[in-house]
Amino acid sequence: MDLPMKPDFSGKVAVVTGGAGVLCSEFCRALAACGAKVAILNRTLSRAEALADSIKADGYEALAVQVDVTDAESVETAHRRVRSVYGPCDILINGAGGNDASATADDEFFSMETLLDPEKKSFFDLKGEAFSKVFSLNILGVVLPTQAFVKDMVERETGCILNISSMNAFTPLTKIPAYSAAKSGVSNFTEWLAVHFAKSHIRCNAIAPGFFAGKQNHSLLFNPDGSPTERTKKILAATPMGRFGNVDELIGALLFLCDENASGFISGVVLPVDGGFHAYCGV
Repeated sequence: MDLPMKPDFSGKVAVVTGGAGVLCSEFCRALAACGAKVAILNRTLSRAEALADSIKADGYEALAVQVDVTDAESVETAHRRVRSVYGPCDILINGAGGNDASATADDEFFSMETLLDPEKKSFFDLKGEAFSKVFSLNILGVVLPTQAFVKDMVERETGCILNISSMNAFTPLTKIPAYSAAKSGVSNFTEWLAVHFAKSHIRCNAIAPGFFAGKQNHSLLFNPDGSPTERTKKILAATPMGRFGNVDELIGALLFLCDENASGFISGVVLPVDGGFHAYCGV
């Protein structure tokens, strides 16, 4: 793959949770191309195995490991597997996360009509269990892998953590209150980790992607005939660059923040990669 920069990660072990996902699969490829031994942690093992096989076919190192990032025992089992094969973790990418339809409301603004319609879902219809599911994946799914893999880093007083936040952390999007709140928590936790591990020479930063069109959100952004949905029109109108991002446009931020030589004095930063979305007030 073409890289915007190519730090030397030879000999380093990079662990990527949610590693077979749309964004993180490209992160895995980039880290491997820079010489890292990449452990692809994913809930669905077959997807991680397919990605690992592809990376190895290109001549790089990759290991597929099944994990449930919301389960401490599963995470620790994955940690033991990675350490036994590759050794201690140097770079941890906490990429597992996402929303759930059960925690999504139908309306942008409260409507009594929606509240009274049994076929629709208002804010008041959202269940605590739905919020817990989203919080568990996005918050606990960062806490548990960090507890497991950063133990390797504190032993050697070196390492890098990179969390994946979201534009929702800065400005909550309508309809998805649980995901917005959870990603805000990820950004806050990133800053907490940066301070907590500073004396151990471990840096922690985050990337906050803006809007990237992919398979996961295609039905939200495009109608069956391929035309943009009303939500897409709003997104692009609020993005000064007037387009969705390409996944490869996240790679520069990833490699920069993981490279000790390039960003050794940067910690506790949440970097928007959003085409100017966060900077634009709409006027």
